[in-house]
Amino acid sequence: MWEVEGTSGADPSGSREGTVRSRAIPLTSTPPSHEETALLADERQGHGQTGARRDAKLIEPSRALALADFGPPKVGAGERLIRMAYRMGVSGGMLAAPFRKPAKPRLLAAVANPLPGDRASGMALRSGHFLVHGLKLPIMQVDFAGVARLAPPVEQAVHGFGWLADLEALGQADRNSRDGRDQITPVAERILGAWMQANPKAPSRPGKGPAWSVDNAGNRLLNWLVHAPLILSGPDKALRNRIMEVIADTARWLDRNVGRGEDLLAQVTGWCAIVAAGLLLPDGRPRRLYGESGLIAALGELLGDDGGVMSRSPLGQMEAMSAIVRLIACYRATRREPPRALDSILQLMVPPLLALAHGDGSLGSWQGSWAVSADAVSRMIAATGVRTRPLRDVRQWGYQRVNAGKSMLQFDAAPPPLARHARTGCASTLAFELSHAGQRIIVNCGGAAAAGGLMPVRLEQGLRATAAHSTLVLDDANSTAVLINGGLGNGVAEVEVDRRTLEGEGTAGSWGATRLEASHDGYSTRYGLIHRRILILRDDGTELRGEDLLVPQGRKGKRGMVGYAIRFHLGPGIDVGLSQDKQGVGLALPDGSYWQFRVGSGEIGIEESIWCDGQGRPVPVQQIVIQGMVSRGGGNFAWLLKKMG
Repeated sequence: MWEVEGTSGADPSGSREGTVRSRAIPLTSTPPSHEETALLADERQGHGQTGARRDAKLIEPSRALALADFGPPKVGAGERLIRMAYRMGVSGGMLAAPFRKPAKPRLLAAVANPLPGDRASGMALRSGHFLVHGLKLPIMQVDFAGVARLAPPVEQAVHGFGWLADLEALGQADRNSRDGRDQITPVAERILGAWMQANPKAPSRPGKGPAWSVDNAGNRLLNWLVHAPLILSGPDKALRNRIMEVIADTARWLDRNVGRGEDLLAQVTGWCAIVAAGLLLPDGRPRRLYGESGLIAALGELLGDDGGVMSRSPLGQMEAMSAIVRLIACYRATRREPPRALDSILQLMVPPLLALAHGDGSLGSWQGSWAVSADAVSRMIAATGVRTRPLRDVRQWGYQRVNAGKSMLQFDAAPPPLARHARTGCASTLAFELSHAGQRIIVNCGGAAAAGGLMPVRLEQGLRATAAHSTLVLDDANSTAVLINGGLGNGVAEVEVDRRTLEGEGTAGSWGATRLEASHDGYSTRYGLIHRRILILRDDGTELRGEDLLVPQGRKGKRGMVGYAIRFHLGPGIDVGLSQDKQGVGLALPDGSYWQFRVGSGEIGIEESIWCDGQGRPVPVQQIVIQGMVSRGGGNFAWLLKKMG
């Protein structure tokens, strides 16, 4: 047995033993080389060198992208007056042709859908079910009026009409079969007819049921316009006229209520739908001018300087990109060039999203998102038409990314989003994820935004908690308060980040590593302790050394003890075995590789956990837990994760 050298401090006591729920795996004890031990030897003293073997270089932060051409299209004085008049309530028909009878609602062009749907979900619809994150919900049992409330992801799927893309994907798969196309159009019309019967008229204000949130209404209108052939190709002329009236009515409702959207993302979706209606409906020029101005302003508030949405959620990033991509398709359908700002915005948004992609192309589980599949991510990137590299150091969005050999490290080094931006905000500060050759090793649970599918709704709060992330927890308390409504309360207010490269020479030759250090103040008010985490990933990707420190802050917390737990949620399919000394764990990965996890002090336990897969479905996994009691005067806990074969 050996200990990972770290900083001095109080040793934890009172460690509790976990339960081993998988087959035992033999664990070897390999002593570290001199240069490996030196990596953590002097962290308490700062960033100095250890002898002649270590050379620390500060990495320059990644260049922050600027919002190029981030303004509404330039218009003349006459168009500005039209925009102002439309904002004040003058109808588009009156402004477009004041002496002509208002045009009947009709579509001016057919839009080519830029984002393919899911064929399996389309097949479920054809057989009579909505398929939402693995949950099959019979269409006949859905209350489209919203009196009996559904789980949020189900309501979004039903009332946002994103399922039209799934039906279209099914029709494209059977495009050589006329029967296949003839079968999906009646399905779309039947579901839309049931929805219109339950929602005969738009309310005067938003919030009158789930169908009339700005987010759902905006997505619904966008999807109706983009997938119009599915709902307007039937033989019933009266039904087609009624659908067009509902489309026009929804566009007018959004004109009046988009500014009251639930959050900035909802407003952006609503503005995109308004512009799309201005492009595709008659007398739409005033609406388009009005919508373009509002959309660009909303996007300016939604995005940070490095292109990440203010909710810090990769799912939110994809939803905003989806709305913009569908809108650009509407411009192309009408042979208009979209505003240059929209192209600039997509150029800005893609690199942060790619920063959270693991080696297999799927996303990390952050801020309520799940491990969105590589296929979904690649379809989104292809639809944007942007070809770029991921940002390594996304300062404002807050995620650090390290590529090392076949390994990929993601580190949350920022406070959680503000309450007004968060839909499913999570207390995940200083959590990390690690994958190797596409296999996830350390994960976060993720999936709070999918709760209501196969993921039980009752788990939504727990999935947002600090304990659902691979980081340190004090006294079973969240580092930032998790509120019932999806928002966040008091907690982490400041995070300090430092990133450096390490180089040196050892007995085995030269070596290099990337060193990340960050600290947060989420526990300073309650316990008088600052959590500081140091991660060092070798350049060959085969070893991750870490240290979690609790540093006293101010006068509080000098006496007594407090419980702690450091959690490492493991990826799916990993078989674990606890060593006899309870200070090590062997990890057998599905790809046949073998990793070893060891701690410098304290005891390890193995507990059950849960992980949300690429389709938003729950997968049982296990977690490594280092827990016990620590002095309020501070402490440190060093650990090592190393590939053995």
